Amino acid sequence: MENTEKKQPLVQVKNLCKYFEISRKETLKAVDDLTFDIYKGETVSLVGESGCGKSTTGRTMIKLYNPTSGNVYYDGKDIFKYNHAEQKEFCKKVQMIFQNPYSSLNPRMTVGQIIGEGLLAHGIFKKNDEKMQAYVMEVMEKCGLAPYMIHRYPHQFSGGQRQRIGIARALALKPRFVVCDEAVSALDVSIQSQIVNLLKDLGSEDNLAYLFISHGLSVVKYISDRIGVMYLGNIVELAESQEMFDHPTHPYTEAL
Repeated sequence: MENTEKKQPLVQVKNLCKYFEISRKETLKAVDDLTFDIYKGETVSLVGESGCGKSTTGRTMIKLYNPTSGNVYYDGKDIFKYNHAEQKEFCKKVQMIFQNPYSSLNPRMTVGQIIGEGLLAHGIFKKNDEKMQAYVMEVMEKCGLAPYMIHRYPHQFSGGQRQRIGIARALALKPRFVVCDEAVSALDVSIQSQIVNLLKDLGSEDNLAYLFISHGLSVVKYISDRIGVMYLGNIVELAESQEMFDHPTHPYTEAL
């Protein structure tokens, strides 16, 4: 069963380009003709220096940006040709964990409201439903947050705890694909490993597919099935995680 599932990619990126016009004469090619697949339950990492196009790739893949050209297919369908109903379902099944846990959480909302916002928007629960609070607490516990924290505000938490709130918000909708955009880069090294282990455990538990974006190879070594090295909007090398560390073929990979 697992092998059959593995044959069909969950997400396919084909010849994806995203250009930004800086001025009338100058265009920044943030993502330039990118092609790769992500299978069900697989973690693919994109690694490279700041400005190489990693985050732009992730954001375009979940429709936060419109592409200049190219296609992204989710479950065999082009995401840029969705109708309203398909778009709503896509928003539920594909989530993002943002880089900065300080700016990605609404400071005026409690943890319970932050995690529950998507559940209400997608009609999974109705407002003031008692079952919703129990479900939010269950998700919090999964992500290493104590139930009593449900009525607290983001400013009352440390960076690592805030990132856990961001993870809980993303996973509450039971997505199938999660983009982690530098999800641990703003955290201390000791907290980084905790968050990476948490994502790994939750991923194997729910058979999640991840796109893990990072500028450090060491961070992605243990979470990735495959690693793609990005340079100036292109993937210069894509290989199995262990293979990448044992036999890097591109000089830029060695430099990283």
